[in-house]
Amino acid sequence: MLKEDYNDMSKLILEEAKELQDELVSYRRHLHENPEIGMDIPETAAFVKEKLEEMGYEAQYVSNTGVTALAGGKKPGKVILLRADMDALPIQEEAGVSFKSCNNYMHACGHDLHTAMLLGAAKLLKNKEDELEGTVKFMFQPAEETLAGAKQMVQDGILENPNVDMAVMFHVMPGVPLPSGTILVPESGTFTSSSDSFELVIKGKGGHGAMPETAVDPLLVASHIHLALQEIRSRELSSGENAVLTVSQIQGGNSYNIIPDTVMMKGTIRTFNDQTRQYIPKRIEEIAKGVANAFRAEASFTLIEGCPSVVNDEAVINDVRKILTDAFGPRTVPGLEILGEQKMNGSEDFSYISQRVPSAMLIIGAGSQEEGYPYTVHHPKVTFNEDILSQGAAAFALIALHWLRKNNHLEKVDG
Repeated sequence: MLKEDYNDMSKLILEEAKELQDELVSYRRHLHENPEIGMDIPETAAFVKEKLEEMGYEAQYVSNTGVTALAGGKKPGKVILLRADMDALPIQEEAGVSFKSCNNYMHACGHDLHTAMLLGAAKLLKNKEDELEGTVKFMFQPAEETLAGAKQMVQDGILENPNVDMAVMFHVMPGVPLPSGTILVPESGTFTSSSDSFELVIKGKGGHGAMPETAVDPLLVASHIHLALQEIRSRELSSGENAVLTVSQIQGGNSYNIIPDTVMMKGTIRTFNDQTRQYIPKRIEEIAKGVANAFRAEASFTLIEGCPSVVNDEAVINDVRKILTDAFGPRTVPGLEILGEQKMNGSEDFSYISQRVPSAMLIIGAGSQEEGYPYTVHHPKVTFNEDILSQGAAAFALIALHWLRKNNHLEKVDG
């Protein structure tokens, strides 16, 4: 593509995206008022499917409440997947917005914005379908918050028929020192932590609270285990190794004067490499059983695997950074230094896609503290700057158009 044509296409997409802003706000607010969680999001999925069909797409359900559609395909070439998650969180909303959630759930992580942006991109790309050199596959996903949706959709064939060559996603970020509309393009390599959870059941011997010598107190044992687990991070991993081990629940007992038989402990493990991901659960089990045995109790350990790390592909990241820099100039920022981070401790089940195809996970500012957005994601009072919706839609569309054009041309030259 000539540079003039490339620039003209980008300007046209940006202008058309701005014209969609009000429509995208209406999409987002409808979704925000009617949040659903997990894999059980039938109304959300139906809404997305309906809007895609109104645009002229043949939309299909995948994994019951996932939705997909294809743009292009009229010219042979590669396939790019654009992904948005659709589920909300089990949070009672406290944000003072006019379109507040009508139930006990809340779009506190911005998935309503992700969905609206990708619907906007679908509309932009439908209008440019004749110019697409290859195919765009849209992936609207349930159950990101439970880290189940992407895995299920991959198992059900979202990366096949046609086979996907590259994938990209955006995540909005409010309440951090990131001006609205600023796009962070991370460095290549591991970007997010893996996420696993665990359960420990401490079995002692119940008894009267006034006669602890007749019992084996599992609450006491749990407290020693809790403290002992902290040495894994402080004494068994190198100072340069990023990992998190958090015990977030200790449950046991139902009366002030009864020593219970059992105590349940639950927690989360976040790591950035497979070796550490395997090492920490092994040591949790060994420490828990050893401490429990020292206090005449028993401990059983269960690991609940979550998802691996998102890995950003170097070639894809380089392509995406150039596309977005050409379109948005200084609003495109390399790396995460502006946030004071190199990687994200949060987890994303987009990782199941990045394991299979070259991928890029990108961040877009959705309201900084200086702009009047003091809360970050997962807070009941979080709000988002809706002005970024048209920019997000344009960014999705531009990545698809220009990446397909560039990489299909390379394939022809190489061939």
